[in-house]
Amino acid sequence: MWARSAFALPDERDETPELKLYFAPRTRATRPRWMLEELGVPYEIVTVDLDAKENREPGYLRMHPLGRVPVLVDGDITVFESIAICMYLADKCAERGLAPPVASPFRAPYYQWLLFCASTIEPAIGRWAQHGGDVAEAEREKARARFDEATEVLTGVLASGGHMLGEAFSTVDVIVGSNLNWARRVGLLEGRHVLSGYVDRLLARPAALRAFGA
Repeated sequence: MWARSAFALPDERDETPELKLYFAPRTRATRPRWMLEELGVPYEIVTVDLDAKENREPGYLRMHPLGRVPVLVDGDITVFESIAICMYLADKCAERGLAPPVASPFRAPYYQWLLFCASTIEPAIGRWAQHGGDVAEAEREKARARFDEATEVLTGVLASGGHMLGEAFSTVDVIVGSNLNWARRVGLLEGRHVLSGYVDRLLARPAALRAFGA
């Protein structure tokens, strides 16, 4: 069984933040913010006003050519895409134990579930949430069917009441939990008690409360 290392609590952070997260509320930027809170490392939040189109300014477009959030800046390194940022942070702060070691047998399912979210779960939620009206009903039903099929897989993994990689909380739970929280908000988790309970447990974590409450 893979066991997490002990990690620093928030009150043990260094005073000077090295990491800068470009963030907008109610977007995928909440994922790396949650991740940073779980890691207990110092970071700076730069709120991007999407309504004012700050994300279309030349300086921002140099960091993300499509003008989206989030973006993480770590010294001379710039990373965009929320899952990529979370993976980068997990490896940068490997001693915090939010990713299995490379040689661990849990490393393969770690990659698997992160990409399962990106390629299967998230597109289905997005199609369901974006399409509306009679014309789009057939497309919505296809999205719902894909989501239901995928969540049966997740239910089997989480039926024991643990986390995606067993007993240990990991980066995978940040990503899966964020997706399922979105799915619940758009009405896709009705009657799915195992997954709703999993989301409730994750959102009750102090780091999640800080990230989602911000």
